[in-house]
Amino acid sequence: MSSTDRTLDTEHTVNRARILRWGSAVLVLLVWMVGFVTLRGRDTMALAQADLTPLHERLNGLNDAVSAGRSTNPLFIYFFDVIRAVIDAMATAVQAFIAQPAFGRPVPLIGWLGVVAVATFLAWAFGNVKVALLTAAGLAVLGMQGLWIESMDTLALTATAVMLSLLVGIPLGIWAGLSDRVNAAMTPFLDFMQTMPTFVYLAPLTLVFLIGPASAAIATLIYAAPPVIRITAHGIRGVPQETLKAAQSMGSTRFQLLTKVMLPMTKRTIVIGINQTIMAALSMVTIAALIDAPGLGQVVLKALQSLDVGTAFNAGLSIVILAIVLDRVTTAASVRSELARRNPTGRSKRLRRPALAIGALLSVFGVYMSYTYVWAAQFPADPDLGGPIRRTADTTSKWAQLHFSGATNSVKDTLTDKALNPFQMLLTDSPWWLVCAVIIALALIIGSRRAAIGAAICLAVIVGTGMWADTMTTLAATLVATVAVMVLGLVLGVWMGRSPRADRLIRPTLDAAQTMPAFVYLVPFVALFAASRFTAIVAAVVFAAPITIKIIADGIAGVPGETIEAATAAGSSRWQIISKVQLPMSMRTIALATNQGLIYVLSMVVVGGLVGAGALGYDVVGGFRQNSLFGKGLAAGLAIVMLGIMLDRVTQAASRKVDVTSAGHH
Repeated sequence: MSSTDRTLDTEHTVNRARILRWGSAVLVLLVWMVGFVTLRGRDTMALAQADLTPLHERLNGLNDAVSAGRSTNPLFIYFFDVIRAVIDAMATAVQAFIAQPAFGRPVPLIGWLGVVAVATFLAWAFGNVKVALLTAAGLAVLGMQGLWIESMDTLALTATAVMLSLLVGIPLGIWAGLSDRVNAAMTPFLDFMQTMPTFVYLAPLTLVFLIGPASAAIATLIYAAPPVIRITAHGIRGVPQETLKAAQSMGSTRFQLLTKVMLPMTKRTIVIGINQTIMAALSMVTIAALIDAPGLGQVVLKALQSLDVGTAFNAGLSIVILAIVLDRVTTAASVRSELARRNPTGRSKRLRRPALAIGALLSVFGVYMSYTYVWAAQFPADPDLGGPIRRTADTTSKWAQLHFSGATNSVKDTLTDKALNPFQMLLTDSPWWLVCAVIIALALIIGSRRAAIGAAICLAVIVGTGMWADTMTTLAATLVATVAVMVLGLVLGVWMGRSPRADRLIRPTLDAAQTMPAFVYLVPFVALFAASRFTAIVAAVVFAAPITIKIIADGIAGVPGETIEAATAAGSSRWQIISKVQLPMSMRTIALATNQGLIYVLSMVVVGGLVGAGALGYDVVGGFRQNSLFGKGLAAGLAIVMLGIMLDRVTQAASRKVDVTSAGHH
């Protein structure tokens, strides 16, 4: 058989497998529709908000037993309480330096002038002049917004969590980079930690560590450590083997290889990991306001609960400013570390040392002034930016509701009635066993046998939690939002991938959007759409779109130019090149974008429980607020974990199947 015949035979086999797969999926969906029509309303496992299952009552009993035995149980006295006390002491110490009155003083040890001076100096020392000016201006704006103390509380808790994350994460990352066995053992745990929506960490931690800074810091550690572990391991593994062999031939020991070769060559990569950890920590610290973490998150949470758009917007803007400052400083630090590695003894470095010494003296002088004088310790009340920002946000919100409420309500009602409600009804009103069978079958068809087994286990746990109906409501909102995210991702991603100019224009906005914590996305949409499921879905779309768009854009841009030129020479139109060449060759990337979009959407839909999304997010929040609902909230958290794992594993399996199919086709 000739190579041409073999190629045609392979393409025929691939096409036949694809048709069979899609046909099977359609058949499963048709069976589901028939089952829904004939069995609607049976075995739905519906549960009212105040109803509890035996599992929930047992979890409530566990909570009561833990609370009653906390003061006598050795495990708490000598282990958990010790950890909580140490972390509380760390957080309190950092707060005493920059945020809260301490040591008999009515103000912190370092007042606003000292904080601005030190932060500006560090931004310049590790970054550059532009970043230093941005840091000074950003911190000054935080104070002028009337939120200096809250901002410093957030910064203090973020710093505590980041220190813990780096203390744990960098050594683990180095270990995983040096050992294949450790890396293989650690990867599933890191996947699990990053798949879980942020809400889920909070309930079990409050059971053990109570509410407060300790639980918030530990939750942030769990959420923020994986990026620096993964990126550090990646950097260690990326050191060229030729460099290592050359160092070994000169008699270097393993420790010398690590300290003199690997770590210096991966310094920039590690700093990038620190950047990602800081961004994750700031996002988690704001959400941890639900368990009484101090700072800006508390302001946003209370404002959202009372629908005070002006206050929420002012605090949300402060969070964004803080995130931008931290992001730009660490990004600039990564660039400077790379320049220093390439030119360790340059003339500019010698000239910079006296300037750094002068800058350090000036920052110490700023700290002394803020320690000594009240005006340099307490941020002045004037000029006041917070009042005008709050009033402008309130006025704008009322104006938008007055003039656009018809349009926004029409869009909300249309999409809710035509898309969300029917799909949610299909999931919640079908028998639970039928929905389970459909999901497992689809996991097998579009994914793999392992994905189907994993889906079956996750569904069994969800059924066992007693939160089936709320899980299906959350799943409906997640899938509807993901469809919107993928449509947006494909349109903008293809445009950016095909047009360098569009990429230059849009990518900075996407990068900025990714620095914003999840809480912040809720504020403008509450102003536009009020508190509802639709508000949470729109916020989830905007939250998940940046990462999805960037992944698809990179996939489209990665299609070889020779392939596009060949298609153009064959007479293909622009649409044919997109639909017949670029999209098919980017299917693996699109599948990855779908996976990431789903996970991001799920985490935001759950947070949307704060603004009327209901379902699992509302159940988790209810568990924080009422002891009688603690068990239900904990069960809801477990259901969220299972839903996230199931969606992640199925989409990953689908991505691998797409990759295999594409390889066979090409």
